[in-house]
Amino acid sequence: MAHSLTRSTAVVARVVGQQCATVSIRAGSWWTNVPMGPPDAILGVTEAFKRDSDPKKINLGVGAYRDDNGKPFVLSSVTEAERQIMQENMDHEYAGIAGVPEFCNKAIELALGEDSEVIKEKRNATVQSLSGTGALRIGAAFFAKFFPGNKEVYFPQPTWGNHIPIFNHSGIQHKFYRYYDPKTVGFDFKGACEDLSKIPQKSIILLHACAHNPTGIDPKKEEWQELSEIIKKNGHFPFFDMAYQGFASGHVDNDAFAVRHFIKEGHPIVLAQSFAKNMGLYGERAGTFSVIASSKEEADRTMSQLKILIRPMYSNPPVHGARIVQKILSQPDLKKKWLQEVKLMADRIISMRTALKTALEKEGSTKNWSHITDQIGMFCYTGMTPEQVERLTKEFHVYLTKDGRISMAGVTSKNVGHLAHGMHQVTK
Repeated sequence: MAHSLTRSTAVVARVVGQQCATVSIRAGSWWTNVPMGPPDAILGVTEAFKRDSDPKKINLGVGAYRDDNGKPFVLSSVTEAERQIMQENMDHEYAGIAGVPEFCNKAIELALGEDSEVIKEKRNATVQSLSGTGALRIGAAFFAKFFPGNKEVYFPQPTWGNHIPIFNHSGIQHKFYRYYDPKTVGFDFKGACEDLSKIPQKSIILLHACAHNPTGIDPKKEEWQELSEIIKKNGHFPFFDMAYQGFASGHVDNDAFAVRHFIKEGHPIVLAQSFAKNMGLYGERAGTFSVIASSKEEADRTMSQLKILIRPMYSNPPVHGARIVQKILSQPDLKKKWLQEVKLMADRIISMRTALKTALEKEGSTKNWSHITDQIGMFCYTGMTPEQVERLTKEFHVYLTKDGRISMAGVTSKNVGHLAHGMHQVTK
C-alpha cells in the first residue's frame, strides 16, 4: 500500500513538473531571442508623411506612378483587359508551376522583340514569377545551385536596396562596381569599366536594363556596347533586371536596347521582368524570369530545374495579373492603347523633370541641375546631402530618402514650385 502511494506521488509530481515547465516556457516565450528589426527606409518615409498635417506636404519616397493630381493611375488598357476576363467567366484553377504559358510567351517576346532568334529557336526558359522581386529570387536560387563560375554577384554602387537581401538570402554574397559619380551626379563610366575589368573572371554582374534605380542614370548606347565587350572579355555573366520597360523613355524597344544588344553579341544572359510599373499592376505581382540558353535542349533542362526550385517556394503563381498582361499583349488594338498609355506616363515624368529644373532656375539657384533632366525613369538622384534632406523634410515638409533620391512620380504641376523653393533654400 505504501509502495503504491509512493508511486502515485511520483506520477503526480512528474505531471505537475511538466505543467510547470510548460507554464515557464509560455511565460518566457519561445521568441524572446527575436530582436526588433530596423524599419524599412521607404516605408518609414511614407509613415512620417502620413503623420504630417501640413497642407503643403509632399511624399517623394513612394515607388509607384501617380497622375498630376497625385492619385494612383489605372490604365484603361488594363480596365478593358479585366472586362474581357470577367466576360469570359474564367475559372480560378491553379496555373502550372511555370505559370500561364501564354503570358510567359508574350512577356519574353516584349523583351527580346517579335523577330528574336532566341524565341524562334526556343532557347529561352521563361517562368512566371511574383513580379520582379520574385524573378530575382528565382534567379538567385538558380545561380546558387547551378552557376559554375564565381558565386559572387557584383551590383552597381548604388543599387536597388532589395537586391542585396534577395541574393544574400539565397546564399550568394555581393560586392559592388563603381556606377554613380557624386561629383557629376552622373554615370561613372570609367570607374565601371575599370572595376568590371579587375573583378574575378566569371563573376555575376547585375545590370539595370533601363531606368536605373535609385539614380535614374543609364549608360548611353555606345557605353552599353563597351560594357558588353568588357563583360564578354572577362567571361562575366550578365544578370539583367528590367523593371521599367517602356516606362523609362516611353518606347519599349528603346528601353530593351541593352538586353537585345547583349544577346546579339552572344552573351548567355538571364532576365528578370516586371509589369508593376509599366502596366500599373503593382499588387497583381506579374513578372517573369528567363534564362537564355545555348540550345533548346539546354533550355528544356533549365526549365525542369526552375520548376523544381519554384515548387517548394510558392508552388505556382497567381493568374489574374498574368491574364491581364496576356490580354493586352495579344491584341493589337489593346497593345496599341497600352503603348500610348506607357508613353503618357513616361512623358509626364519627363515633363516634371523639366519643370523642376526650370523652377529651380527661377528660384535663383546657381547650381547646375542638368542631371535632373539627363536622368531617366521614375527616380532622380538630386545630389542633396543627408543634412540637406533633413532640412527639406523638417522645414518644407518634403519627404524623401536620406540619400537624396526622389520619386519623380510624386512631383506634380501643383507642388513643383514648393519643391523647387525648398530644394533651393537647403542647397544655396
